[in-house]
Amino acid sequence: MRLVVARCTVDYDGRLTAHLPLATRLVMVKADGCVAVHADGGAYKPLNWMNAPNTRTEGVDDEGRLVWTVRSPKGETLTITLHEVLSDTTHDLGVDPGLSKDGVEAHLQELLAANCEAIAPGLRLVRREYPTDIGPVDLLCRDAEGRTVAVEVKRRGEIDGVEQLTRYLEFLERDPRLRPVRGVLVAQQIKPQARVLAGQRRIDCVEVDYDALRGLEPNELRLF
Repeated sequence: MRLVVARCTVDYDGRLTAHLPLATRLVMVKADGCVAVHADGGAYKPLNWMNAPNTRTEGVDDEGRLVWTVRSPKGETLTITLHEVLSDTTHDLGVDPGLSKDGVEAHLQELLAANCEAIAPGLRLVRREYPTDIGPVDLLCRDAEGRTVAVEVKRRGEIDGVEQLTRYLEFLERDPRLRPVRGVLVAQQIKPQARVLAGQRRIDCVEVDYDALRGLEPNELRLF
């Protein structure tokens, strides 16, 4: 990961246009190519960003200032003009193992892997914990038409889960053997804000009943 602290201006041109005036900010460039611009506040959310995959070029403008131009395949452009670089460091963070799931969440993933049709009719499992360079996808599946489906399993579906699945989808779409890839967020409860963001990202949301799924286990004793 490259971390640059600089006095900079930022311009975005895409679905809309946006301008960040001159100020001191942190610019993060992650190993997958994602570029994010942060202020010293506002919690985890960047002021502006460009998800991977993208292309980033560095040049110099007429006034001798370093300019980063980040372009997405959709034609969006993020231009970062570095007026003064205060710090520029690079760190090798290695491969992240992903979020550790609690007992219920891990068991929920196990149950859904054994019964993918609880998510959608005709859905079948390809692999559980499908490995990627940015962490494992909970369930990689195929739908009834043979299309790839990436499933992220959470006990409670929140915005972080949508963001995590979005990163997986962008990575999987690079593989011609898998694309197009559809995303599904599965949880016992999905918060309204997460549903809104998922809809914008074209990610489906499915709520499941953990207790009902537990009843599908063949080794569980029942009285009836």
